[in-house]
Amino acid sequence: MNDVKAEIAAHAARFIVEEGLPYGAAKQRAAKQLALSRPEWPDNEAVEAAVREYIELFCADTQPTELRVLRQLAVHWMQRLLAFRPHLAGAVWHGSATRLSDIDLQLFCDDSKATEIALIDHGVRYQPRSVRGFHGKLVDCLSLNQACAQLQCQVGIHLQVYDHDDFRGALKPDSQGRTPRGTITAVQALLEKTAQ
Repeated sequence: MNDVKAEIAAHAARFIVEEGLPYGAAKQRAAKQLALSRPEWPDNEAVEAAVREYIELFCADTQPTELRVLRQLAVHWMQRLLAFRPHLAGAVWHGSATRLSDIDLQLFCDDSKATEIALIDHGVRYQPRSVRGFHGKLVDCLSLNQACAQLQCQVGIHLQVYDHDDFRGALKPDSQGRTPRGTITAVQALLEKTAQ
């Protein structure tokens, strides 16, 4: 990675950890702060590496506890949505989340409207939108906020709703050999491992 990409990644990492910005917005803001008009963008893996480095340097005393709380909250929501085959993805799954990170749950079900009905039946307020999914096509996303007393903040929770058939290939390792998402059992195993 060249020096400009590395500098963008380092600045973006600070915005991600300190302000909770998503990767794309953090890269844009970093380029603007560095006064780069046509930068070569670092890929998300480079930014994630910079986030991990930033956390190690500046948040090593608080991040493990924050990550644990976010994973516990993810398990709570996965239990509530068990009928929709929930999988945890993103920074909370990969372990680079802090208190300002959102929880990304991916649901695999035959009827996407059933998820909305389940939320309505439980009195959960959500905001529907469309986002680019892991296959590159637009998918429905239901976003909500959950108060978290342990972190003393609101945590964003995003439910990406996929067709049942989209699950094929969903657990293939990424370019770093990691599983890109995990079941409730896998998340609980991570929690047990960190409790020791």
